[in-house]
Amino acid sequence: MAVATVNLRAVTSWVGIARLFAVVLSCVAFSLVASTGEYRSPYGTWCMFTWCFCFTVTLVVLMLELLELYPVLPISWDDFTSAFSMLAALMVFTTSVVYPSTSIGSPCGSHCAQKAVATTASCLCFLAYALEVGLTRAKPGDISSFLSTVPGLLKVFEVYVACLIFSLLDSYASKAGLQWCVAVYSICFIVTFLIIIFTIGRCLAYLPCPLEKMLVGYNALAVVMYITATILWPLYSFKDTKRPNPCNSECAWNKALGVTFLTIFNLIAYLVDLVYSTRMVFIRTPS
Repeated sequence: MAVATVNLRAVTSWVGIARLFAVVLSCVAFSLVASTGEYRSPYGTWCMFTWCFCFTVTLVVLMLELLELYPVLPISWDDFTSAFSMLAALMVFTTSVVYPSTSIGSPCGSHCAQKAVATTASCLCFLAYALEVGLTRAKPGDISSFLSTVPGLLKVFEVYVACLIFSLLDSYASKAGLQWCVAVYSICFIVTFLIIIFTIGRCLAYLPCPLEKMLVGYNALAVVMYITATILWPLYSFKDTKRPNPCNSECAWNKALGVTFLTIFNLIAYLVDLVYSTRMVFIRTPS
């Protein structure tokens, strides 16, 4: 039976301090927005969920490390914390952009001060998570914690961007080219997500081949598939279609444009991922 001991380095190290700042700043952000009562739109709900989710998980991580209870968990703790800090940084960054653009009008209506401070706290919270990612990132040549390496962090980025793409998908069933693009997004999302889950769950030993070699083949295939999606999505989405006026955030044309840019972002991510994965396999750092 595990006995809890207090490890003060969990809150006094640079990583611990970054997590403490993230907890406080996310708490400030959702508390201020909750006090306004103006968060019931889809975008406001997403922002509140992000701040509350990051606050809760980071607090749990701090408590588990402070009491040194995390070794009893049947997961790779370093991989989990690395993946979560990267995910939290991406989520809070998105929220820091979405919240002011959807909730703070020009001129500002009611509760301007609370919304402005909440936005500032959210931006600082993103910096805290980004600092944690930088502090916990594996050194070149160190692959003991895969999700703290550049390819591992890119896996989290690729999954998150795919989720953003799914949230913007509107009408695609009528065109085969768009259906192929959705298939590309879905296949790459599922495989990349499974890689993350298998890594955190310490299930990589069940794979039929070494992870590094499998990643090279998968990333090469993902790059080819995303190249086709990068070409076909805008071709079938904007062919013989003009941007309607007005066209707000719920406009199908704007959503299709967002998917186009996110597809390009993920293509770049998979390209960089392929380069780093290839280096991990074929270029060994001398010990």
